[in-house]
Amino acid sequence: MHARRIRHTTAVVVCAVALSGPPALAAAATPAPSATAPARPTGAVTTATVRHIALQGAVNVRDLGGYRTVDGHAIRYGQVFRADALNNLTAADVTSLSGLGLRTVVDLRTPQEVRGDGADRLPDGLAAVSRPVDVLGLYETTAAVIGSKDPVKQQEALGDGRAEQLMRDIYRTFVTDAASRGQFAATIRDIAASGQAPLLYHCTSGKDRTGWLSYLVLRAVGVPSATAEQDYLLSNTFRADADRKAREGLKQAGYMQNPDLLVPLQEARTDYLDTALDQVGQDYGGFYGYLTKGLGLDIRTLAELRARLVR
Repeated sequence: MHARRIRHTTAVVVCAVALSGPPALAAAATPAPSATAPARPTGAVTTATVRHIALQGAVNVRDLGGYRTVDGHAIRYGQVFRADALNNLTAADVTSLSGLGLRTVVDLRTPQEVRGDGADRLPDGLAAVSRPVDVLGLYETTAAVIGSKDPVKQQEALGDGRAEQLMRDIYRTFVTDAASRGQFAATIRDIAASGQAPLLYHCTSGKDRTGWLSYLVLRAVGVPSATAEQDYLLSNTFRADADRKAREGLKQAGYMQNPDLLVPLQEARTDYLDTALDQVGQDYGGFYGYLTKGLGLDIRTLAELRARLVR
């Protein structure tokens, strides 16, 4: 018990100091890969500390492990995974996912997204826990704008900074919306709890709701803010090719004359993250206040989270 108290105290000190893409329509319009295109790699690819799980039906699946904390420790691999939607997984992908030994999968998509894109394809015996986080109707709005095929309406909806403003508004709700905070908090509690890991959470693109939640987890266990931000921005690296092909497909199919209007919706941007963090400061005085007051995570839970993830 004495050692346990020491670990809890250490975790509290470190915490105090350190302290989802376009909808299915776009995917459907994407041209099929060329028969001569090289096969994508399978298995885990390690780039520095990042382990990317390369799959055919999802492009932004990663192990959250490997990052260093402010006190020189490291996040364990194989405990928490972040991902984009899993509804397009191939049979081979499902087999690869089985190899991760997952016990819990959390789906942050809204019911509209699940109905539109499809439910997760998961290994036998594994069912996703639905924890929808609202994104101000982004899925429905984007589908309607693309489906209109009207360049004037598309420009009016997304051009001249409107798409960027929508994304900033969405990120603010990660802080201001009580229901969203509750879903993030419940998932963090699952990660901290015994018997829930390995755990994977995802949204549609794996960059906004998933990106914010990953940022929270990393910061909560003592990873520096700059490192957590780098993890957030890595979605741009892993999603770049798929997002570019989606835009090209929409143009070729006649849905959009200027598909680059979608770029602000497709990218993870420091500006969006900073918007949420500014709101954290306004509403809770700082990141630790957001964790404890906004998400309702007590000191014991934060200590257990660190003990679970940090070696």
